[in-house]
Amino acid sequence: MVFETVAKIIAERIDCDPSEIKRESAFRDLGIDSLDIVDLTMNLEDELGIELELDQKVETIGDLVDFIEAKQE
Repeated sequence: MVFETVAKIIAERIDCDPSEIKRESAFRDLGIDSLDIVDLTMNLEDELGIELELDQKVETIGDLVDFIEAKQE
């Protein structure tokens, strides 16, 4: 569920189909910079109903999904 939510939000931001977003996709390869990641994090907080303080570097979609899932536990 977290991956699907992340993929949907990223796909909306970069105007592509969510099926094109993979766990191993790197943010830089998708044209997403650190400011975009902060904005995405805020959107994800609203969507998932949790508070996320990004206290580690995330480079791929999978990194972000793993980070979020760890915060949900």
